Amino acid sequence: MEEEIIDDNTDRDFAHNWVSSSRFLFFCQVFLFIAFLTGGCYGLYQHRYKGKPEVNVPGNTLYNPKYK
Repeated sequence: MEEEIIDDNTDRDFAHNWVSSSRFLFFCQVFLFIAFLTGGCYGLYQHRYKGKPEVNVPGNTLYNPKYK
C-alpha cells in the first residue's frame, strides 16, 4: 500500500507558467531601464560643465591688438 505522490510543479515553473514569467521579465525590464537611466544621469552629472575657465590671452592676439 505504497502511494506515490507526484508533485505537479508546472504551474510554478518559469518556463511553463506564461503569466508569472512575463510578469518577471516585465519587472526586470523596468528595473534595468531605471538603472540605466539613473546611471546615465549620474554620468552626465559627473562630467558636467564646471563653468567658464579663466584664460590668459596675450594682448597681441586680441581682435584689436595692443602692441608695445
